[in-house]
Amino acid sequence: MGDASEVFRYLKIQQELYGDTIYVASDKKKKYIAENEVNDDHPLLDYFTQIQDCQKCELGKSRTSFVFGVGNPNADIVFVGEAPGKDEDLQGIPFVGRAGKLLDKILLAIQLTRDDIYILNVLKCRPPNNRDPLPSEVELCETYLKRQLEIIQPKLIVCLGRVSGKTLLRLDLPLGKMRENVYSYNGIDTIVTYHPAALLRNSNFKKPTWDDFQKIRDHYLTGS
Repeated sequence: MGDASEVFRYLKIQQELYGDTIYVASDKKKKYIAENEVNDDHPLLDYFTQIQDCQKCELGKSRTSFVFGVGNPNADIVFVGEAPGKDEDLQGIPFVGRAGKLLDKILLAIQLTRDDIYILNVLKCRPPNNRDPLPSEVELCETYLKRQLEIIQPKLIVCLGRVSGKTLLRLDLPLGKMRENVYSYNGIDTIVTYHPAALLRNSNFKKPTWDDFQKIRDHYLTGS
């Protein structure tokens, strides 16, 4: 049992917020609220609670965490990776570890933080050994992605990495080619850039990635 003073303080805050009615959320729900700028009755949270126990494919049996997404539920820009990795599966948060920290630095360079954007993956569960998503897994999980985007209503989707771009846009092209155009995914402007992990492996990708983020800044942040 927690310290009595901490319990009293929590109940006092709840009373100030909600009156004499006490709302009890599941651990998963409380964790999601804590990690997002989201109200307890936000439709994105409602959707999370609907699908968090998904077992539509085999990945549901092997996962540690259902990695729904994190960030501002009303963001203008959504970043999409391919699938959770080991750290993401353990923590339940997309883009953590070295690649996530690098992404945070790149965002800061264009005066953004995770509080300004939303980050998610095509798949919500980690594939074994971080393999590429299977078409059957994408088919089942993409429905969740589309619904999240319907709720968030962003102006721009940024696919991080070739696999994410290939999966969403159904384009089997080198990433360098995919970077050249602005596409549309369900009516939303979509671009493709390098995954932060690729920059950690090859510093030559830093300049083109910075070019892409400057375009994001110039065309989707300032309206120019």
